[in-house]
Amino acid sequence: MDSLGTKRDTAQKDATDGLKAMVTIAAADSQVTELKTNIIHLYGDAKVKYEGFELAADYIRVNQSINEVFASGLMDHNNKYSGRPVVIFPNEPPKTVDSLRYNFDTGNGVTFGIFTEVDGGFIQASRVRKNQYNEMSLYHGMYSTCNLPQPHTHFGIQISKGIVTENQIISGPAYLVMEGVPLKFITIPFGFFPKPNKRSSGFLFPTFGEEFNRGFYMRDIGWYLAFNDYWDSELRGTLYSKGSWETAILTRYRVNYKYNGGFNINFSNTKSGVEGTDQYRALHDFRVNWNHTQLQEANPGTTFSASVQFGTSGYAHNTAANASYNYEEITRNTMNSSISYGRTFADGKVNFTASMRHSQNMADQTLSLDLPTFSLSVASFNPFDSKDRVGEQKWYQRINVSYSLRGDNTLNAKETGLFSKETLDQFQHGFQHSIPVSLSLNVLKFFQFNTSVNYNEGWHFQTYRRRLENTVNGFEELRDTVRGFRRSYDYSVSSGLSTKIYGMYPKIGKIQAMRHVITPSFNLNYRPDFSDPMYGFYRRYIDARGEENLYSIFQGSKYGSPGSGRSMGIGFSIDNNLEAKLLSKQDTTDGGVKKVHILQGLTFSGNYNFVADSFKLSNINFSGRTALFNQKINLNFNGTFDPYSYDRTAERRVNRYAIKDGQLARLTQFGLSFDYSFNPDANKSRQQGLDSLDKQKPSMTPEQQQQLARISSDPNAFVDFNIPWNLAGSFSFQYSNPGNRETVTATLNIHGDFSLTPKWKVQFNSGYDFRQKEVSMTRFSIYRDLHCWDMSFGWVPFGRFQSYNVTIRAKASILQDLKLTKRNDNFGGF
Repeated sequence: MDSLGTKRDTAQKDATDGLKAMVTIAAADSQVTELKTNIIHLYGDAKVKYEGFELAADYIRVNQSINEVFASGLMDHNNKYSGRPVVIFPNEPPKTVDSLRYNFDTGNGVTFGIFTEVDGGFIQASRVRKNQYNEMSLYHGMYSTCNLPQPHTHFGIQISKGIVTENQIISGPAYLVMEGVPLKFITIPFGFFPKPNKRSSGFLFPTFGEEFNRGFYMRDIGWYLAFNDYWDSELRGTLYSKGSWETAILTRYRVNYKYNGGFNINFSNTKSGVEGTDQYRALHDFRVNWNHTQLQEANPGTTFSASVQFGTSGYAHNTAANASYNYEEITRNTMNSSISYGRTFADGKVNFTASMRHSQNMADQTLSLDLPTFSLSVASFNPFDSKDRVGEQKWYQRINVSYSLRGDNTLNAKETGLFSKETLDQFQHGFQHSIPVSLSLNVLKFFQFNTSVNYNEGWHFQTYRRRLENTVNGFEELRDTVRGFRRSYDYSVSSGLSTKIYGMYPKIGKIQAMRHVITPSFNLNYRPDFSDPMYGFYRRYIDARGEENLYSIFQGSKYGSPGSGRSMGIGFSIDNNLEAKLLSKQDTTDGGVKKVHILQGLTFSGNYNFVADSFKLSNINFSGRTALFNQKINLNFNGTFDPYSYDRTAERRVNRYAIKDGQLARLTQFGLSFDYSFNPDANKSRQQGLDSLDKQKPSMTPEQQQQLARISSDPNAFVDFNIPWNLAGSFSFQYSNPGNRETVTATLNIHGDFSLTPKWKVQFNSGYDFRQKEVSMTRFSIYRDLHCWDMSFGWVPFGRFQSYNVTIRAKASILQDLKLTKRNDNFGGF
């Protein structure tokens, strides 16, 4: 017997006695060899490697006579078992065990106290035996989603005996274990589970339940199709006992470093009303979703993306948002789609973009289509400047010119009859050119002078004529479409001055200083009267009352019509910012003085037209924002003043200033909104979490990106157990009074959460509509963090969507779609 001491050494055994390759051994502490028995003992960070088999442990014994290795941990000075073996079998992930035996010749082994990850879950067993066929027999094992050797909270399956092969798991008697409690009344005598090492097609198990209107259901039964490594698909269907049914196709695709995306197609047949009555009918709805993202490295200088969602207006309402009961989705009134392509030319100086867009209003079932729209823009340049110029620019060298071209093909129509010939004939198409020319100079040190000339030209392929026709029902005003090319154009000139005025106020109490910054700007603008007959843009017709009316032949076109009436006036705006420096005991920076924004961006703007026949002064618009209570409340406001009086008898504005009637101006519109959080750390933590997730977007699947979008928009979807409590609210107020009717709307929303224990959290969301005088949809949710699982209980106590549900969901990626849900829904209407 010999000892090599405490220094690190290695030894290599020749490929003899039937071994196919060399065995490499190493030990950080010591190596002891028994010459009589031909056994080597390795201590301290010991390692053995043979072909694809690797082993590391605090103690390893190599028996060269029978080509067998044994490994275990050792008891340390605290009498704690440490240095457990970590073993890697060929083509398998590392496993941590208590001890093991392995024979190099036969490939057989016995493992005690194994703990390893398998396809997103974790298997541990008291004893595992492995043979030369790469099959494992386990005894007293558990499959769990918890990544701890001794799961303190888990939802797992206890397996008394089982066999694990490359493609399947065969088990003897097995039962569920939840929170460490064995549920032996939920026992199966044997089980057979496929375990493919790659994606493969297979059956998708449905969920069962009951819904108030549609009856008992078998939901999302289907088949998974794994075509190849680049795309897969799911075919799903749902059946209801009262005759309704749904189908869906969900497809995903991804090519690394190039693009990824997916599309969903849903169709539903919903039976509504009582069978046998006149109200009984079948509602047919569909929805299509497609998203596509092209990665930047795939084709530099070119972009392509798609976000498409279209379908019938009643889909979300009739199917309860695909049985998700998502209130925001059910009550949503619009759907939008966009497919965009972009490319840059000439070293980025020329940019081309093309897109197809769709906007759908589900309230009135109207559609707006752009099929397609394109634009070509040239970056602004100085035509009179020289590349070889030395010194500062002369005034004429500062003249700046740019150019843009836009083409459109648009349609506004109803859902019904969308593809009829009459509807398709309503497509509007044309081109628009824009050439802005501008010049900016400093004048007398304190003033900024700006002047610009804007020229726009439209190419139209249809114009409109209005006429009066005598019909059996009397005279009727008609609007005809005339096909053919017509050209329109307009131009305007504007010149103005702006400056900044700084005001300082004296020290008052804790206010050490106060600064007021005023930014006034004035501009002179001119536009000719394009309704003059010389342009040919306007015509006249006699209406049913016998009065002559002026109209534009481009009225209702995509680019509108050149303005009628000469305009020459002065535009003005005044912007205000007010800041103060206060003494603060809490803030020790800057000598204990804290900077506070009292008023930000308080702006008034308007225009006066010298040559208008009446109403020369425009409405005065104002807006501003501020922050209160140590920047905890962000307050925004805006409004409109009408300087003219209103005749309530005639129900119209009159050309008389309101100040003559004792009013400075009439407030016709005002809006106010603010939000507040009583625990700023909650918003800060949530934002940090979202920022971290946002950085991972390029590597996310489309489904994960949709989930992130939902978290971003729903404050109650982000459960943070690190924040003990949060209470936040928002308020919105809108006032409108054009003169004949006053309208006021106000809504208050509150949401928050609090932790009952470090693992239990309660969330709530509610609000009040002051105009409708009713409480908005109120929701309560209780969450339980099960370490490797989530459990939640949701409750809508009253209202149309009164319901409750219980969900248990695994955090492991392989079980993300495994949910146990019980719902009780007592609302109707879909």
